[in-house]
Amino acid sequence: MMADSSDQYESVLCVKSEVHVYRIPPRSSNRGYRLMKAVFPSDWKLEEPAWSGRMKITAKGKTAFIKLEDRITGELFAQAPVDQYPGMVVEAVSDSSRYFVIRIEDGNGRHAFIGIGFADRGDSFDFNVALQDHFKWVKQEGELARQEAAQISAPKLDLGFKEGQTIKINIGNIKKKESGGAAGKSRPMGGSLLPPPPGVKSSAMVPPPTAQQTTPTAPPSTGMILDFGDPAPAAAPPSQDLWGDFTSAGSGSAQDSRSGWVQF
Repeated sequence: MMADSSDQYESVLCVKSEVHVYRIPPRSSNRGYRLMKAVFPSDWKLEEPAWSGRMKITAKGKTAFIKLEDRITGELFAQAPVDQYPGMVVEAVSDSSRYFVIRIEDGNGRHAFIGIGFADRGDSFDFNVALQDHFKWVKQEGELARQEAAQISAPKLDLGFKEGQTIKINIGNIKKKESGGAAGKSRPMGGSLLPPPPGVKSSAMVPPPTAQQTTPTAPPSTGMILDFGDPAPAAAPPSQDLWGDFTSAGSGSAQDSRSGWVQF
């Protein structure tokens, strides 16, 4: 909602340094104001403006003000309060884009229609756009105010629980899915392998061979040139009487020789 007019500040919408004011004849028909007639010269007397000065457009709340001021002193010559555009307060001339008819007021209830004109076509364009933008903003503010009023007047939706009201949530299916998924998972085979995809037996997934650690072997003895496998079992230690048989045989032969007989 708009604040009280006494509390609102006045903003400047547009300033043009040169504008001319003309006395115009009363409107002869409802067709609108025309600058020039088909045959006769203009009734506005464009070569003799009634006043020249500065124009300023200000806004206070919803209302815009067209102020005609002296270029040097800033003294107010006339102003036109505008509460709607396009409307009766500001009308464009039908046969020119640089001239308009505005209704000025003196603050005591009296008003009059005068013609204004710009020397530059760009100035007249800025004048037109400044008024259009202001009342576009007024329209948007009105729509927002209506929406806020509708929200306030509408009954509030109560989504809270009533006293003693409970709700029941069935999450059994979620538990089954979680348990089934945990049982179906297989432990990863190897240090960096992922579990097999669903539907593939874990036995079909053979991990790649891992590198076996080899232990360094002692270098072969320098005395062995060839390795023919395991060495033969060690022989039994010889008896202390290594020449026992020969001794016995020798002793017999000696006896025989002494007796003069030789055994063959």
